Amino acid sequence: MARAQHDYDDIPGTFVFDAERSRQGYGINMFCMSLMKAENRKAFKANEAEYLKRFNLTPEQTEAILKRDYNRMLELGGNIYFTAKLGATDGHSFQHLAATMTGASQQDYAAMMLGGGRSVEGNRSKSGKDKRSKSKSKSKSKSSAKRK
Repeated sequence: MARAQHDYDDIPGTFVFDAERSRQGYGINMFCMSLMKAENRKAFKANEAEYLKRFNLTPEQTEAILKRDYNRMLELGGNIYFTAKLGATDGHSFQHLAATMTGASQQDYAAMMLGGGRSVEGNRSKSGKDKRSKSKSKSKSKSSAKRK
């Protein structure tokens, strides 16, 4: 069954972890949570594909995990905080994962975040429908000033 479309699906590079994604990604997230136990990490590292059979995963989810495609895992319902456990199992920091997910080096990613993060220009919507008119922005500013 296809996901219902939501207004927030228009945000570039973002997969909002909503109730629908939570249900979709239950298997991914339970797999990742299993990695909290040393014996499970050991079993997973010994035979990753076989270990994943313990969880109710779609072929796409299994492929994303095996390829360490974190963006795809999020798209398929993974929660960033759960999938970070897979990165930790591989010996990676959260900064490493975030850099990988943005296509940046760790150094460039850290510099971007220390500099205030990614610019909102070009990152508000995929469709461009979020382009605000100047009159709306000004009227919002005036009404905000009146409330103060």
